[in-house]
Amino acid sequence: MYLSNKKTIMFITGAFISHSYWEEWIIFFENKGYKTVAPPWLYKNESATILRQTHPNSKIASIHLNDLLDYYTEIIEKLPENPILIGHSYGGLVAQLLLQKELGSAVICVNSFPPGNLIRFNISFFKAIWNAYGLFTPANKSYLMSFKEWQSKFTSQMPFEDQKDTYEKLRIPESKLIIRDLFSKSGEIDFQKKHNPILFVAGSSDAFIPASLQYLNFKKYKNLHSITSYKEFQNSNHLISKQENWKSIAEYIANWLAKIT
Repeated sequence: MYLSNKKTIMFITGAFISHSYWEEWIIFFENKGYKTVAPPWLYKNESATILRQTHPNSKIASIHLNDLLDYYTEIIEKLPENPILIGHSYGGLVAQLLLQKELGSAVICVNSFPPGNLIRFNISFFKAIWNAYGLFTPANKSYLMSFKEWQSKFTSQMPFEDQKDTYEKLRIPESKLIIRDLFSKSGEIDFQKKHNPILFVAGSSDAFIPASLQYLNFKKYKNLHSITSYKEFQNSNHLISKQENWKSIAEYIANWLAKIT
């Protein structure tokens, strides 16, 4: 048996957005009987409005991927048992890496950033993150996504008012270093290693992390003694948990978790 009925779920936020992203999902899964925790990233324990007012933020700009992994590892080690990890976007990659460290009882990667050894030479992905990568800009200054980028990468096909509303409520400064670390050894996955169950969730309309890239991430796992699953949702973009069909996605995840119990 992989899971107990009252397992803790840890929600891991992605880059560029506030941890308040998980508000509806916290309520949904607590109503299913789970305990939940959704810690903000390092130096991001403020509202999106306040964090934007601090931009450029040198503390946020200093964050490396290993810092984030150490931070979540410390939180997990204080829990009574390893939690289920649900990560979105960059948080999906963090969840994969924590699973590799045997710190998750199960993992759900929602529109997950791919590991470095999967996309090191992927030109289309590099173009998608080029602005945040900030190659010719100071690394000690944080990056803040423009509304045009938010529209095209996170909220494609959503009504304008929803795009504007989520932009104001969720957008926060980000570290360029943590984006650059995607291509370092820190961001690599051993796809041969035995692991606890992992589910990849993709959106067919995701313009930032295309479903094809998420599927490639899923297919790379080769251990025959481990559960690896994939599910694509139609008409879902990168900000999948803020669209009208989010409950059906959350329900699918809950059913998947029940099946692996």
